[in-house]
Amino acid sequence: MPDAPAPATSPSTSRSTSATIAPNILRYLVRVADAYGVDLQPLLTRVGLDPTVMGSAALRVSYRQGSDVIRRAVELTGDEHLGLRVGAAQHLTAWGLLGFAMMAADTQQDAIETGVRYQNLSGAMTVWSARWEDVGYVLRADLPDPALDPTVAVFLIEEAYSSVVTLIRLSVGTGFAPQAVEFAFSAPRDTRPFDELFRCPLRFDAARSRMVIPTRWARAAMPGRDPITYASVLDVLEKEMASRRDQQDLLEVLEISIAQSLPAVPPFPEQARRHASSERTLRRRLAECGTTYEAIVDGVRRERVEHLLARRELTLRDITRQAGFADVSALRRAVRRWHGVTPLELRTGLLERREAPTDRPRA
Repeated sequence: MPDAPAPATSPSTSRSTSATIAPNILRYLVRVADAYGVDLQPLLTRVGLDPTVMGSAALRVSYRQGSDVIRRAVELTGDEHLGLRVGAAQHLTAWGLLGFAMMAADTQQDAIETGVRYQNLSGAMTVWSARWEDVGYVLRADLPDPALDPTVAVFLIEEAYSSVVTLIRLSVGTGFAPQAVEFAFSAPRDTRPFDELFRCPLRFDAARSRMVIPTRWARAAMPGRDPITYASVLDVLEKEMASRRDQQDLLEVLEISIAQSLPAVPPFPEQARRHASSERTLRRRLAECGTTYEAIVDGVRRERVEHLLARRELTLRDITRQAGFADVSALRRAVRRWHGVTPLELRTGLLERREAPTDRPRA
């Protein structure tokens, strides 16, 4: 059988700052955290996601925003299996038209391959691929960045496979169970939640994470299959993907331009000239991406500051100069706004995280 289509776009370093991800995971994370009595709204507001923004169907978030919220949510709930809970709370309708297309697909394999092809529209924070291998039909979820914070990395892999199992059971029957699931992180202290959810042989410390789907389930007919509806929805998804690629290209070009120019920041009129555009048109295009030039500059500076703080030999004055801040006070205010801590406190946390031995999932 043919392999599933490759992911629509490959992960890139700019995905950490560009707001390109539908916030489905965060919306379900809020629900699950609320059941623990944890209100995530103050945290969401701090990273720029107030209630009005979160209620917008057009909202897109960045990997950095998503990672910040996930990391803190795990700490606040104290649930080391929070990713499993969030994945199990989902439904295909959360994926909008993509979920509708998957429900209208002919077989479960077709539904999965549709999800893989249009994954950039689904709010996925992992990189999906699917293909037939010697062991069966294999679905892989890889991390967008192998250096991702371990807590966030484990959450994302748990959420990815938990949501897949949950959605397949909603689609073709509660009797579904994978043939096997492998995780590229060490076994938790309590594996019972994994056993109860997946109901199949599990393996931890694997080279890569993967789920093997039995042939009969991969070929199972979708109850809502409708070839005419399926084809019509795919036409809409193709147009949305084309628009998304244009937006992603614009954001990447701007981020690269800013990063290469630091400590100076190219003025907005200059960026408009580089794109053979008027300032008004460029601002409109950025608004369609759900962002502003100022927000992109802020994201690039933030990433640069975190990178520089991880270098012990650099003083705050060095970092201030290299990141393009007017003075050390401006740097301190920015770090406080981003992280709620001082630059030195952030440096300590970054160094501890980098130097601590971890069983980090592998991409």
